[in-house]
Amino acid sequence: MIRIAGVNLPENKRIEIGLTYIYGIGNSLSKKILATANIDVNVKAKDLKDSEANLLREIIEKNHQVEGDLRRNISENVKRLKEIGSYRGERHKKGLPSRGQRTKTNARTKRGRKVTVGSGKKPSAQKT
Repeated sequence: MIRIAGVNLPENKRIEIGLTYIYGIGNSLSKKILATANIDVNVKAKDLKDSEANLLREIIEKNHQVEGDLRRNISENVKRLKEIGSYRGERHKKGLPSRGQRTKTNARTKRGRKVTVGSGKKPSAQKT
């Protein structure tokens, strides 16, 4: 079992997909890392040699910010935005989208389930 940046990579998946289990590494970055290390993208993680695994570990640790460091950096950036009182910081405080998405109709996951105006209406009583 290969362990890189504190994450155990799945053995039965291709190494290209296995690297994406590390926070901060997606498909494109995974391909770039494997190209730098001259490792075939179709090799399964369990078939990697120890030298190749060590090379991957070195490349990721030296050149890329992943897992704990990246999470800490992102949280510090959000905290800074909140402290200076920027618009984006205020949106983070309120738990709303901070990148300009519409919230009138969408953003239910951020805003929560709310009852709309006309949904719970009962039929009106008889005329007086």
